[in-house]
Amino acid sequence: MIKFPKDFLFGSATSACQSEGGQVDGKSESIWDYWYKKDPYKFHDRIGPENTSNFYFDYKENVELLEKTGHNSFRTSISWARLIPKMDGKVNPKAVEFYENYFKAIKAKGIKLFVNLFHFDMPMYLQEIGGWANKEVVERYVSYAKTCFKLFGKYADCFFTFNEPIVHVECGYLYQYHYPCEVNPKKAVQVAYNTQLASALAIKALREIDRDKKIGIILNLTPAYPRSENENDLKAAEIADLFAQKSFLDPSVLGVYPKKLVEIIKKDELMPEYSKKELEIIKENTVDFLGVNYYQPLRVKENPYKYKESAIFMPSKYYLSYDMPGKRMNPYRGWEIYPRAIYDIAINIKENYNNIDWMITENGMGVENEERFRKDGRIEDDYRIDFIKEHLTFLSQAIDEGANCKGYHLWTFIDNWSWLNAYKNRYGLVEYNLNTGERVIKKSGIWFKKLSEEKGF
Repeated sequence: MIKFPKDFLFGSATSACQSEGGQVDGKSESIWDYWYKKDPYKFHDRIGPENTSNFYFDYKENVELLEKTGHNSFRTSISWARLIPKMDGKVNPKAVEFYENYFKAIKAKGIKLFVNLFHFDMPMYLQEIGGWANKEVVERYVSYAKTCFKLFGKYADCFFTFNEPIVHVECGYLYQYHYPCEVNPKKAVQVAYNTQLASALAIKALREIDRDKKIGIILNLTPAYPRSENENDLKAAEIADLFAQKSFLDPSVLGVYPKKLVEIIKKDELMPEYSKKELEIIKENTVDFLGVNYYQPLRVKENPYKYKESAIFMPSKYYLSYDMPGKRMNPYRGWEIYPRAIYDIAINIKENYNNIDWMITENGMGVENEERFRKDGRIEDDYRIDFIKEHLTFLSQAIDEGANCKGYHLWTFIDNWSWLNAYKNRYGLVEYNLNTGERVIKKSGIWFKKLSEEKGF
């Protein structure tokens, strides 16, 4: 029997852009709305962000299903483009009304509410002035954050500043999976730095408004596993860890950037514009609480090739991905399944990050064509139940060894829209029919309620 503490949090996570729909009532375009309108062919089956699980209209029904699937906690985000739809900075009263009603409904069920401020969805009017590459956007984010704290602080049990900030850095400015689809490593570093500064400034702002309210950041943490014990592979894993993990983890929790990472950025002439005062703000405003998203491991090996001096910088200068033979795969997403990494993450946080309070804020399994598994009207997703059990087993082991993990949130509650993949893979405890809006709890949703009630399995 695997058991968790009595106050352990079981729930799920989603984001505004992926669940709300409702491109009405004064909401302006985010980068996703704009990109879909511009290049719909990039999105799986040409399904865009207006076709989501419709929380804007159906939040009451969805909150009922949160209760029926055993949620004692839930995370979502606020749409910046809905709340503050124009450059004039004015708050949209229809947005305030929606979020107040939605959050009240969650709280009425006794469910803890985690509110995230930014989940990849930059308002288009701010992207037009440079997005996170422009320090003016940092100021505007802080103003937006203060507005959220004042309006919704009474409902939120905890705020998060960002979800997976490394993603909008890499996908937006190196690898072209997110708008603005640039390949500009110097800008990527500036975007990363400005995002970290924005996070610290938002933390500072909340502490001035409500010192007792907890605030954190959500990072997708993945230990870098070297191909071998060869010193070149070990060094490759160390550098991969600097880029993929420590670039946000160290300044967010410890208040400082890793010296080795700064040395690499300097050597490659990628240093951002910064000031000593800004670094002091980052140092003095670290997180109270850490959210950890985990899906797949990072396996690397040395780069044995000479990097051309004039070549555009990429992290692959220092390490290459390693395709380990015989690895266990989720073929639909193309990701390795390696539950043990959740233990390694937990022990790393315990030993190297002050054993800070933290929780798993995302972990899940997307599967294509789940209709194959329908039996008597319900999707029998035993593979999802097994996936969760395996990860929780390793998490439980880490908690027994002193890891300070307070909860586990699955991605996600109801099948939702997923960026360029749209609805290709389904992740939910609840099935969502895009054509009819019908929702049916999957076998995993029934099992998850029992897991939450019994605090184990």
